Amino acid sequence: MAQAPPTDTKLDEKVDYFNLPCPIPFEELHREAIMSLRPELFEGMRFDFTKMLNQKFSLNHSVSMGPTEIPSQSTETIKIPTANYEFGATFIDHPRLMLFGRILTDGRLNARVKCDVSENLTLKANAQLTNEPHMSQGMVNFDYKVNCFNTQFQLGNGALLGASYIQSVTRNLSLGAEVFWAGQHRKSGVGYAARYNTDKWVATAQVASTGMVLASYVQKVSEKVSLASELMCNYLSRDVTASFGYDYILRQCRLRGKIDSNGCCAAFLEERLNMGLNFILSAELDHKKKDYKFGFGLTVGE
Repeated sequence: MAQAPPTDTKLDEKVDYFNLPCPIPFEELHREAIMSLRPELFEGMRFDFTKMLNQKFSLNHSVSMGPTEIPSQSTETIKIPTANYEFGATFIDHPRLMLFGRILTDGRLNARVKCDVSENLTLKANAQLTNEPHMSQGMVNFDYKVNCFNTQFQLGNGALLGASYIQSVTRNLSLGAEVFWAGQHRKSGVGYAARYNTDKWVATAQVASTGMVLASYVQKVSEKVSLASELMCNYLSRDVTASFGYDYILRQCRLRGKIDSNGCCAAFLEERLNMGLNFILSAELDHKKKDYKFGFGLTVGE
């Protein structure tokens, strides 16, 4: 008796719309591309020291020395030498509560709070306080997520109101939208986004009524190598920028870099010298503006 040919289980597999995965927050749509294309670049020297007092509480010290750009009407970049010391404290009661605070010698204070009120509701708050008038900022976010959707509400100073919603349509495709109102500046906007992710690649597209169009694509070549590309344009001002970046993880170091259509090249290296000791190199070359930035630093502590 002839046997029936085997069926392809992938073709016969049906989507269970009542058991879809929870999508990532709307504000993190491009997180894979950001890791490669926007490393934490700096100029000059930086030294960071972290001291763990116990499993939940740690103190942070940071010293940085390097030039700071000041506004100028000329095309040339004007820089002045500066130095800052930053003291901080971090309290983490995993996974429900995180408190984060930093204060600098120039009087700036940064604070963040993240608290899981319940299994589905998370409260986030951040504030930046400064001595300069009308420059302090504060914002509170309420994140609510369930099995197949993620939504967020924002309240900020300057009568800033915002809301976003993202829904899993299939196991790989997510669609979302956002809306905001800045009462102080009398501006409002609406945005839409789509994200498709697999085990090997992630593609994201986003458009907003403010004129911004952003598309990104990340290809995971292997467990240690990822390639990223991004196209950002503003259809109101006709500004277009294309970027290409990479993220390479070795046994003792991590190398990230990018190059864009404006002639700007950047690279960021994190080298693990020993347990709790990392060496950092940062470089950014802007050939169009003739602005060249180099930095090095050490990070001590886990």
